[in-house]
Amino acid sequence: MAIYLTLVLIVLNHIAFGGSRVVVSLYALQLGATQAQVGVLMALYALFPLVFAIAIGRLADRVGPRIPMLLGSCGLGIALILAVLWPALLTLYLVAFLMGSSFHCFFVTVTGIAGGLGGAEHRSSNYALVSLAFSGAGFVGPLISGFSIDYLGHLNAFLVLSAFTIIPVLMLIFRSDFLPKAVAGSATENATGSVLELWRMPQLRNAFLASGFISAGWDLFNFYMPLYGHGIGLSASMIGIILGVFAFATFVIRALLPWLLKRSTETDILITAIFVAATAFVLFAFVQHIAALCAVSFLLGLGVGCGQPMSMSLIFALAPEGRSSEASGLRVTVNNLTHLLIPLAFGSLGTMFGYAPVWFANASLMSLGGWLVRRTRSLPPP
Repeated sequence: MAIYLTLVLIVLNHIAFGGSRVVVSLYALQLGATQAQVGVLMALYALFPLVFAIAIGRLADRVGPRIPMLLGSCGLGIALILAVLWPALLTLYLVAFLMGSSFHCFFVTVTGIAGGLGGAEHRSSNYALVSLAFSGAGFVGPLISGFSIDYLGHLNAFLVLSAFTIIPVLMLIFRSDFLPKAVAGSATENATGSVLELWRMPQLRNAFLASGFISAGWDLFNFYMPLYGHGIGLSASMIGIILGVFAFATFVIRALLPWLLKRSTETDILITAIFVAATAFVLFAFVQHIAALCAVSFLLGLGVGCGQPMSMSLIFALAPEGRSSEASGLRVTVNNLTHLLIPLAFGSLGTMFGYAPVWFANASLMSLGGWLVRRTRSLPPP
């Protein structure tokens, strides 16, 4: 029962978070923001977790998961309401920062405890359910945002998304007994050596970078597709459908992962997934029809949706004994560094040279990630 109550929290909070990216970017464009300014907004989503991902995990270990999860859920609702109370471009910068900060307080904590809910024998099935919950919410959030914008307006769309945080807040205040208690002594506190030692291990470093590029590809699509769709004349609901198709593909591939793992290795699946995603980014430069965009978005979703859990599994396998949590924290930091830098760089690139170079540049990054993972086979183990 605990894992299913946790899934309720995940789905509702992630609908609010994922949907906010669409509303924030499109509302910013309506207020006259440039592509570069929207890039700054999306980068602010990653600023707090970039710096504090490991610290959030240590806090959850020390005080238990309820407080950081409650802070995260409350913060999501407050950030969305701020956009309604003070509708201005400057406010959106604060909203983006608070959304990223709040969601990652929740995200880092919930992914850290999910494996232990119901006992160690349920770890694999729990994480499969968690990944499906995030994918399902990622499908619903953009759809709700797109249709809310078209039929209710941008400000009312913020209100609609904020309503999804009410149940998580109430559950965490009045019905949090299903969550585990604080654990005395975290893995990071007991581990020896610095985080830099993990980075200096060639196989792990390549896996971290590949994970970062996959994460960047996911982030760039969610950031850049609204800009691209707006630029080629698509409505907000059509953009929401394209983003929803992408999220649906991530749900499908994650549901198929147990079947794929019986027939191939984690490394082979990860390499294939990365190059599938790279191909999809190339195709985006040549399509503008809604059906074609949906098809390519589905292909991209298959690639990055499969790549994220496989990169997590690979990093766990390569991490030294007793330091898997520390390696996971470093993975989150690397991922959010790409979340910070990629929107800034590609928003500026799109402003100067148009849309196609952005798609090609990200395809190149994804291909580099695939090459790095392939190299791990020939490198000595950590």
